[in-house]
Amino acid sequence: MILLHLSDLHVRPSGKPAYRVVEASHLAERALRAVAAFRPRPDAVVLSGDLTDNGLPEEYTELRQMLRRHLAGLNVYLIPGNHDRRGNFRQALAEFPGVTSDPEFVQYVVDDLPVRLIMLDSVVPGAGWGQLCPRRLAWLDARLSEAPVRPTFLVLHHPPMLCGLPLYDSINLHNAAELGALLDRHPQVERILCGHHHRSMTGRLGNAIVSAAPACAHQGAFELDDDRGRFVLEPAGYHVHLQTLDGQIASHMVFVENFPGPFPYIADPDYPGDKGAAAEV
Repeated sequence: MILLHLSDLHVRPSGKPAYRVVEASHLAERALRAVAAFRPRPDAVVLSGDLTDNGLPEEYTELRQMLRRHLAGLNVYLIPGNHDRRGNFRQALAEFPGVTSDPEFVQYVVDDLPVRLIMLDSVVPGAGWGQLCPRRLAWLDARLSEAPVRPTFLVLHHPPMLCGLPLYDSINLHNAAELGALLDRHPQVERILCGHHHRSMTGRLGNAIVSAAPACAHQGAFELDDDRGRFVLEPAGYHVHLQTLDGQIASHMVFVENFPGPFPYIADPDYPGDKGAAAEV
């Protein structure tokens, strides 16, 4: 299994930058183009929220055209983030699997992959932080009870963990402890995929590894002693989750941008290892 996880595209109407600086639509297009060129062909592509910058109809029109242009024929699964507007999201992206299957939230299950995906809506309208209300937690509990031994990934926008960056720790999933208590009853959850913080991060909630993908747009500045939450134009990236030959999951951070190379590993004559294994790192 190959699962590509992208987050935080922040698409704006064509020609309008995000935060007056970031050409987010250009960066989103470049990221989706990289996904389209990815080989081998991925089994699924997950986008974990903040797909638009303001949740405006014209932003969703731009996003929908990009997704049709680059990801047609791929299995694409979407959830909203705090920059999205749930009503506009549901209306504009109704063609994608599961988006309108729940009467209120954007939450659904993907059952036809080697791992089970449960897509969660952690948005609190009008807030930057996230929460899973009692109805959403009950829905998740019921879905997990349906397949108690199947390896499962949860996908939501807000990280259910502290990361040590002051601003971001104020806008994470505010009831992560409740989610953790629920997962204690469901050990089949192996990964929690999220975004929101615009940085590649890894943590843990109970037995599950929390994997926050970097943004396809701007990245959050790594400032441990600053609570203003500034951003930088570091290279965009995404995560690739692979099911290996032993059935385990390995995760990789991949940059969208192209860099020089690849170059062959050619062992130096003074290399102390096996001279016949030229490809040894």
